[in-house]
Amino acid sequence: MLRPVLLRAAAATAFVLTISMTPVASAADTPTRIDLNVLVVTDGGSSAEAIRSALVNEGVPSTVIRLADAQRPVLTAAFLADTVNSTRRAKFQAVVLPNEAPAGLAQAELDALAAYQTSFGIRQVNAFTYPSARVGMNTPHYAGQLDGTTTQLTATALGGAFRNLRGPVPVENGDPAVWEAYGYLTNPLPDDPAAGTSFQPFLTGVSPDGSQQGVLAGVLKQGAREQLTFNFAYNAEQTQFKILQHGLISWLTKGIHFGHHRSYLSVHIDDVFDGDARWDTVHNCTPGDIDCQGEVPELPAIRMTPADVTKVVQWQQQHNFKLDMYFNAFGSDEVIAAQGSDPLTTALLQNKGQFRWANHTYSHKFLGCVQDTSVVPWKCATNPDGTVKWLPQAEIVTEINKNHQWGVNKGLALQRNEMLAGEHSGTKILPQQGQDNPNFVAALRQTGVTWIGLDASREPGLRQVGTAQGVPRYPISVYYNVGSRAEMTDEYNWIYTSRANGGSGICEDNPHTTTCIQPLGANGFDSYIVPTQVRLGMRFILGNDARPQYAHQSNIAEDRLLYPMVEGMLAGYRTAFAANAPIVNPRLSEAGTVMQRQNNWRAQVAAGKVSGYILNGRVHTSAPSGVDVPITVPEGTRTPGMLGGLIQGPLWGQVYAGERSDWRRSNGSAFTLVLPA
Repeated sequence: MLRPVLLRAAAATAFVLTISMTPVASAADTPTRIDLNVLVVTDGGSSAEAIRSALVNEGVPSTVIRLADAQRPVLTAAFLADTVNSTRRAKFQAVVLPNEAPAGLAQAELDALAAYQTSFGIRQVNAFTYPSARVGMNTPHYAGQLDGTTTQLTATALGGAFRNLRGPVPVENGDPAVWEAYGYLTNPLPDDPAAGTSFQPFLTGVSPDGSQQGVLAGVLKQGAREQLTFNFAYNAEQTQFKILQHGLISWLTKGIHFGHHRSYLSVHIDDVFDGDARWDTVHNCTPGDIDCQGEVPELPAIRMTPADVTKVVQWQQQHNFKLDMYFNAFGSDEVIAAQGSDPLTTALLQNKGQFRWANHTYSHKFLGCVQDTSVVPWKCATNPDGTVKWLPQAEIVTEINKNHQWGVNKGLALQRNEMLAGEHSGTKILPQQGQDNPNFVAALRQTGVTWIGLDASREPGLRQVGTAQGVPRYPISVYYNVGSRAEMTDEYNWIYTSRANGGSGICEDNPHTTTCIQPLGANGFDSYIVPTQVRLGMRFILGNDARPQYAHQSNIAEDRLLYPMVEGMLAGYRTAFAANAPIVNPRLSEAGTVMQRQNNWRAQVAAGKVSGYILNGRVHTSAPSGVDVPITVPEGTRTPGMLGGLIQGPLWGQVYAGERSDWRRSNGSAFTLVLPA
C-alpha cells in the first residue's frame, strides 16, 4: 500500500507537509531510521579533537561527550537507540573514539557501542591507537618520528571514501629540530573468515630513513561492524590531517551527511596601476610611507612593467588559475599626465579580459580618521573639542565612484557592490582607530557597496560594516614594499630576529604571537620564507575556508616574489588531490556568501534547530525557513520524482569530490532526497 500524507505541527506557526509514495515496509523488513548526527567521544587529545573540529568546520552535526566531564551521560543501549513511531531509530550515524578502548569508558559502555554498531551498521573511527589485535593489527615493528615522509593511500581507500585524493599524503616537517608527527608502522593480522573478521589497509607509510614500512591506518570488519583506526598522532592544523579529513568524514557517514566542503583559493593583487614604496635596507623602514623617523630619502617605487603583464598572463594560463586585480586608477592617470602615455596601462588594458577586476579606490587614500603622521606610529588627528577628525563622506564617495567609473570607461568587468579600501582603511584599526569611520559606513551605503575587504590578521571573522559585509583576507607573507629577494629577506630578518641578531626585537616583545628565528642567509627567501608561506596557505585551502589571500602588484614585478608561493600551494594541492576536487576560486562577494552560509549554518546546528535522518532509501531534512542547508550525498542521488518514483526527479546538487553536494534554502517544510539504489 502507499504511505499516507503526514501532517504535523511545526515548531512555530506553520505546518510541515511531507509526502512520500514509497511503499510501507512490512514488519519483517524492520525499517530503520538513522539520524544525521555523529557521536564524538573525546579525551581532549589532539587527534580526537582534530576530528571533532573537522566535523564542525564542514557543518556536520555532532554530539560531543567529554570523558573528563563527571556529569557526562553513560553510553547505554537506550542512549544510543530507541523507537520512533514504531520504527527503530539509531540516534547517531557514526561514532568517533580517541582509541578503541579509551580509559574513561567502562566495559559495559564499550559493549553497548559494539552492539549498537553491529545492529545498525554504524561505523567507528579510532582517532589514534597503538596497534593491536583488538583493531586487526600486529604490534608495531616501528615506533617513532614520521616528519617529512610521504604516506600513501591504498587502492581500496582511493576507490571509496577517499576518492577525492590521488594517493600520496605528505607529512609536515616545518621544523627539523622538532618532532611534529609520531606514529607506528605495523602489519595487519590475517583475515579470519570463520570469525567473520577481515582487515583492509587504507594508509601505508615508511620510516624517515626508508628502512621500515607498514600500515598507518586501516579498517577492521567484524560482521556488520567497521572500525577505521589511525596509528599516528595529528592535530587539526597539520597538512596530513587536513588532506584526509573530508574522506574521513565521508567514510564515517557513508557519504550521507549535513555539510558542504570545498577547497578554496583566491589571490588578490592590490595596488594595480599604482606604485609601491620600497623598503630601505639601511634605515630599516619604508621612505615615503609613515614608518621612517627623520629625513630618509625616498627610493624608486616598485611598479609593474609591460613585461610583467606578459608574464602574469602566461602564468595564469600555465597554472590554470586566475588572479583578482584590485586597481587604483590614479596610478595610471598620474603617469599619463606626466609622460603623455603609460605602457603599463596599455599592456593591462590590452589584456583586461584575462583578469578579474575590482575597485580599490581611486588614489588609495586612507579612508578612516585623518592621520597625524608627525609621530611614529601615527595617530588619529583630533578636532578642537578632542573628538576624532574623520575623513569626510564626500571624499570617500569620490574615491569609490571615480575609480569605478574609470574602470567602466575602460571596459573592465566590475561588480559595483565590491570594494577594497587602501590599507583596509575606513574600518577600525587598533590601537589608533577604535571604531569604523561613520562617514565611511555612510559612503558604502551611498555608493551601493555591499562587500568590502578586511585584513584577516586584524579581523579574522566576517563582519557587518553598516549595510556591507566585511570579508577578511589573509595576507600572503610577501611584503608590499619589496621587489627583490634581498629586500624581502632583509625586512623579514628585521621583523623576526632578536635585537642581538640585528633585528627589531618585535619577536622578543611579542613572544605569544611571534617566534624569533635565526637570521636568514642569502638563500633565505627560497629555503625558508617560501616553504613557510606554502604550508600556511595550504592550511587555508584545505580548511574549507573561503577567505581570499592577498598580495600587491609589487610582488609580481621585479623578482616576482609571489609566483613561487602560489605555485607551491597549487602544486601541493594538485599533487595530493584528484581532478574531481578542483580548487574553487571565488571573487570577494562569492567568498563572503560562502562564509555567511557557513556561519549561519553552524549557528543553527549549535542551537539544535536542524534535524535529518535516513529512512527507506531517502534522506529527510528539516530546518527553519530562510536557512541555507548544506547536504552531501552519494553520486546518483535525486530529488523526489512523481507518481511514487515512476518519474525520476533531477539529480541533486553539484558534483564535487566524487559526491553530490549543495546548499538549499529552506522554506520551513521538510525536504527529501532519494538515494541511489
